[in-house]
Amino acid sequence: MADILQKYDLRQFHKDLEELHIILSDSQIEQFLIYYEMLIEKNKVMNLTAITEFDEVMKKHFIDSLSLVKAYDSRDNLPISVIDIGTGGGFPGIPLKIAFPHLKVTLMDSLNKRVDFLKEVIEELDLSDINVIHGRAEDFAKPGQLREQYDLCVSRAVANLSVLSEYCLPYVKVGGKFISYKSEKIVEEMKDAEYAIQLLGGRIGEQVSFTLPDSDLFRNLFVVEKCDLTPAKYPRKAGMASKKPLKRG
Repeated sequence: MADILQKYDLRQFHKDLEELHIILSDSQIEQFLIYYEMLIEKNKVMNLTAITEFDEVMKKHFIDSLSLVKAYDSRDNLPISVIDIGTGGGFPGIPLKIAFPHLKVTLMDSLNKRVDFLKEVIEELDLSDINVIHGRAEDFAKPGQLREQYDLCVSRAVANLSVLSEYCLPYVKVGGKFISYKSEKIVEEMKDAEYAIQLLGGRIGEQVSFTLPDSDLFRNLFVVEKCDLTPAKYPRKAGMASKKPLKRG
């Protein structure tokens, strides 16, 4: 362990974690470093991230993922069930699992190669209570599958908020939350999504805006509360949410 911990300059990472009030053990830091090395190695043969510099990955992927604590306190050791829709290279689901081992995490992605990579990471890091599903969000939200099974749904996927809500809200239990990570101000997008969110059984909660520690990188955590069951006809069949986003009239 000492070898990999001494291989990198971790001062900024520790400082950023401190700003988020997150305390990690040496073994958890080691897991992040192994994850980083696996990500960069695999990125040579498939597109997982455009961000590859060590400090940038630590900030823009790992710290960004962990910034969820600004909108949702994951530090109280409750066995919260979380699904990460469109996880890509594993963000935010794997960083959240490393930092908060008590979370029960499901990662979902539509590309089989990415799913295979995530399984390798989970095995290498010896993570438990985490699984990966290959598929589209529309396919597993049907009754009798994973519908309304989770306390929390998170997504860093790049999609309009009304589209993301149709993908994500069906997975959330009544009383749970869907949190969308955004890198821009979304006042108009939020207004446009209000109808869809209400239709899907949600209610607009808080919007937490901030910059990542020691940076000018603007971030938005948009919180949607699940207050009613999602009508059975949602999500619609594959592709419909993005082709015809839910809107009034």
